This record gives sequence, structure tokens and C-alpha cells, in this order.
Amino acid sequence: SKRGPGRSGSGNLELSVNLSGSSSSPVQPIKPLLDLSKYQGPDGGLTMPPHPVFDEAAERNVSALNDKAAYLHCLVHNLGNKSVSWIRQRDLHILTVGRYTYTTDQRYEVIHSEGSKDWILKIKYAQVRDSGNYECQVSTKPIRSFTVHLNVFAPQAEIIGAPDLHVDKGSTINLTCIIAHSPEPPAYIFWYHNGQVVNYDSPRGGITVVSERNDTTRGYLLIQDANSGDNGNYTCAPSNTAATTVRVHVLNGEMPAAMQTSGGGPRPSFLSIILSPLLPLLLASPVLLLRLFPSNHKIPLET
Repeated sequence: SKRGPGRSGSGNLELSVNLSGSSSSPVQPIKPLLDLSKYQGPDGGLTMPPHPVFDEAAERNVSALNDKAAYLHCLVHNLGNKSVSWIRQRDLHILTVGRYTYTTDQRYEVIHSEGSKDWILKIKYAQVRDSGNYECQVSTKPIRSFTVHLNVFAPQAEIIGAPDLHVDKGSTINLTCIIAHSPEPPAYIFWYHNGQVVNYDSPRGGITVVSERNDTTRGYLLIQDANSGDNGNYTCAPSNTAATTVRVHVLNGEMPAAMQTSGGGPRPSFLSIILSPLLPLLLASPVLLLRLFPSNHKIPLET
């Protein structure tokens, strides 16, 4: 790729051109899907239409990760002597014309191989602000265009119960880390305790890590028989987003006021705190339930 005439710098036009028709990127042109049989002449030969035609093999909705490369494809049949341009729709900025790049932003590059029908707009280190519509235009009269919508996602990680989680001594610490807004799952998820990688094979034992990869990736850290040594900060660090942390408090029979404000949610009432341990017994014994709440009294509800 070489730079053509123009000047670099803020507010100045910079022109580049890909003369080799190749790129360091591993992206490959898309195989056309256009059915050419409808252009078959009486003698069996192909009679292409008198104007350029876009091939729907190219995706009209493209997703990319923040700081990763985004590739927008545009397949054109019967281009002839016409040129292909890429336009950013939000400000009508001309990004490329043919193999030339008209922008001071060097993240943009057009990829086109000799003989290929695919004109690929590459955005290196795509950002969330790059999301929007891009038009692939052919210089016909009137202009023909093919619109591609780009979504750039910045994955986010969240630990359920953050910023503070309270558990009883001897119970199981169950930490769930959710990675959302990611078109692809992270390659790995590391867990840290007070800045140190969690050692699953430590003499302590009872530590289990599970990952669930679906539309939304979830990472689970299970620590059995919680004790005071398990207090502190736990960090979920996925490979494709910033880490997130929760502070775990292991309680030894105490009930601090902070326990009632975890996550900023509504505080439980005094009645619910008293009845919670008795709930299984109440449900199993209707007689006891009626004695506590006679039929002529309403059972109090949480408000």
C-alpha cells in the first residue's frame, strides 16, 4: 500500500492507494452467490446486464469487536469501467474510490485483488463510534449503492452481586461473571483473589471453575466451605474485555448493616429476616402457619 498525492495532518486530505492488490490481512474475498443463469442467452452464452449488479452474498449487517479489525464486503458484477467507492453515511465522507483512500484516518483501507468482484473496506482497530451505515457506491448515473450496517461492540463483564457479596462461614461462595455485548466468547476467563491468580489445585481444595458459552458467556467460581481466609476481592478477567471485581465478606454469625445494602437494593424487613430460616418449616406445616397467621388476619406482605 502506497500513499498518493496529498498532505497529512489535521484537516488535510491524505490519499493512499493499494497498488499490489493485496493486504497483510488474512481476509479473503467472498464467493459470489448471484445466479448468472438468468443472463444466459439463446446460444447458451452469458449476456451480462448493461449495468453493474450487486451480489447479495455480502453481509448487510456486520459485527466487530472494539479495537479489532472490521471488514465490510461489497461484490459487484459487470463493473466495466465504473469505479467503486465507500461512503460513511453519517457525514457523507468519501473513504475510498477504487483502490485510493481519501481520509486522514489511516485505519481505513480498501482491499481488492485483481480479477475479484469483492471490494472490501477494512477498518483497523474499529471503535464503537465507527458503528453506523456505510455505502458501497458504483459510479453509474444514477449512482447505485449497497448499504452495510456496522455494529462495533465493547464487551462488558459483570459479577452478579457486586460490589459486595456476603456469605455465611461454611457455605459455598458462588461467583457468576457475565460477559455481555460480545459477538464471540472470550478465549479464556481468569479469576483472581486479592490480586493473585486463583489456584484450583491448592491444598485448600473445594475450588471449581466452570465456563458456559452461549449467546452470553458466563464464568462460575465455586468455593466450598467458606472461611475467613476467603475474604477479599475477587476479579473476573475475560480475554476480550476489562476485568470486574466483587468484594466477598465471609460472616461468622454476625449480621452487619452492610449485609442489608448489598448492591443497593431494597432492605429486607425485620419480619422477613426472622421468618426466612423458618420458611421450609412453615410450608411443610399448614397447622403452624395457621397458628401464626389466623384466618381472620391477613398475612403481611413485603412492600
